[in-house]
Amino acid sequence: MDYMHELKIPKERIAVLIGTKGETKKELEEETHSKIDVDSKEGLVRIEGTDSLQLYEAKELVKAIARGFNPDVARLLLRSDYALVLVNIEEFTGGSQKSLNRLRGRVIGQEGKSRKTIEQDTETYVCVYGKTVGIIGESQNVDIARIAVENLLKGSTHTSVFKWLEKKRKFSMLGNKINKSDIKEEFLE
Repeated sequence: MDYMHELKIPKERIAVLIGTKGETKKELEEETHSKIDVDSKEGLVRIEGTDSLQLYEAKELVKAIARGFNPDVARLLLRSDYALVLVNIEEFTGGSQKSLNRLRGRVIGQEGKSRKTIEQDTETYVCVYGKTVGIIGESQNVDIARIAVENLLKGSTHTSVFKWLEKKRKFSMLGNKINKSDIKEEFLE
């Protein structure tokens, strides 16, 4: 039985998905045992395959590339313990373009410092692209990074978010397994 997914991706990300002389697309097809068709004019990507799990992996790879990730980083999603999470910045803006730009800036930080801090403390990759913040990493680390990003978007101070991240990092460095209840800890301003 054949399975199929269709995704619409930004036109400026099509070249990244296809790669030089079609190499990236070809490699992704081989790695996920799928067929990827790209309509460059519409930005429509059709992914077909016979294995639903591999088709899901292909869809997540394409989605990650579409949301600004380098294909090599996106390939981490082929590991069973890695995940992609997208945070929609518009949910925190009230609909204004000015607010969207301001919130994107809060996550990125001056000279990329906030984004780098989140990446280092959670061992994840963070990409701010368009109206989303994408996070790729091991599942529990992605949850921690997502909470940090969401709290920055809600208006928590960078200092309180970074202190919380440092606490989580130290806790896990001691060999402690972080439970979902530990991750959902509230921020105190």
